Amino acid sequence: MTKSKYPAWKTGDFSNPANLQPIAAANTGFTVQITAGGLATPLFIVYICFRKNQPEIAPNTVSKNNQAAMKIFFKMTMLSMLTVVVLGSAKKEDHPGIRNELADLTLEFDNVAGSKDLLLNSGDYTNSSGESLNVSQLQYFVSNIKFTGRNGKSFSVKQDDSYFLIQEHEAGTQTIKLKVPPGEYNKVTFVLGVDSLRNTMPIDKRKGVLDPSSSMDNGMYWSWNSGYIFFKMEGTSDAAPEDPTGNRRFRFHIGGFGGYSAPTINNIKSVTLDLSKQGAVKAKKGRNATIYIKADILKTFNGVTKLSIAAHPSVMFSEYSVNVANNYSKMFYHDRTVN
Repeated sequence: MTKSKYPAWKTGDFSNPANLQPIAAANTGFTVQITAGGLATPLFIVYICFRKNQPEIAPNTVSKNNQAAMKIFFKMTMLSMLTVVVLGSAKKEDHPGIRNELADLTLEFDNVAGSKDLLLNSGDYTNSSGESLNVSQLQYFVSNIKFTGRNGKSFSVKQDDSYFLIQEHEAGTQTIKLKVPPGEYNKVTFVLGVDSLRNTMPIDKRKGVLDPSSSMDNGMYWSWNSGYIFFKMEGTSDAAPEDPTGNRRFRFHIGGFGGYSAPTINNIKSVTLDLSKQGAVKAKKGRNATIYIKADILKTFNGVTKLSIAAHPSVMFSEYSVNVANNYSKMFYHDRTVN
């Protein structure tokens, strides 16, 4: 028996999300198995069928040229069948060893408000409209992560393992650990939100942070709308109207994936960060590279549309949410890379 292994990562295009196994063992490459016993039976059947279908020919009545032609035809038939059998014997297998060829890479998210670190319930900040505000909650989904090298080739995180919920009140959620092929990467791209495929997938197939039960515990799922809240920021501001409890609150709950049965609001945003100026990633086996990304929440108020809390203290599933999403999609920037 002979085996030949062809690791897909050495020759494949990493633009296919299925090529990455960031946490679990890699499921790439294939093994060809050919056994003498496996070939004998089908080849013998081919031979018998060939002999059975031959007409009775009297001795010395077939010319040498015809005999040669018949032999060539028989050999070609056997060769074709051999090819079919060999290809049919090839099968995909898991190769956990390929995981060892990958390098560690971490994304570290740091939420800030302008030049200040974001502090929940205690920091006082001012937006572009001159309104003071205090943030009590900040959460957002990051998904579909992709890295691009200087040669233009991209490497996508396997989609099943590419959904993360960043929470300001849970420091551990701000660190995303991945595995990538060794090499240099000068761009990182991710989706801010949850793509339409996952929004409409059967609930039993949504795991981890996408499990609607856990997302509802975090307040990041609309059960009435069967969709995820991509970005949530809440807080207080003197600019907000007073509610029945005497508090002045603002709330931004932004979602909308384009609609299930009919077109609706689509606030899925793609973010690409150029890593060249502050340090490209040089991923190496045995070492961990870290990309530090900052998210300036004040950009939510200052973008293509100037957002005033006094005018829009509560924005949820409405047409105006598109303006908020366009603004906060620009809040990320690359701080530095440590290789």
